[in-house]
Amino acid sequence: MWKEEDNKLKRTFKFADFQEAFAFMTRVAFLAEAAQHHPNWSNVYNQVTIELTTHDEGNTVTEKDYSLAKAIDSLV
Repeated sequence: MWKEEDNKLKRTFKFADFQEAFAFMTRVAFLAEAAQHHPNWSNVYNQVTIELTTHDEGNTVTEKDYSLAKAIDSLV
């Protein structure tokens, strides 16, 4: 579940292994590029942590973040 804190939407996704996590990141990359809205994220083995904030709106959470979060959720 996404949590809004520190002017970011945050969520950690867990997968079976690194390959599955990396494949998820690739799918997210295509969504982000299409939306022209790119996440801050990190990956450690089977976990991907994503933070969404709208930089051009003063680093706050906007509808762009909620829309991308919803699209990302549709991948899992």
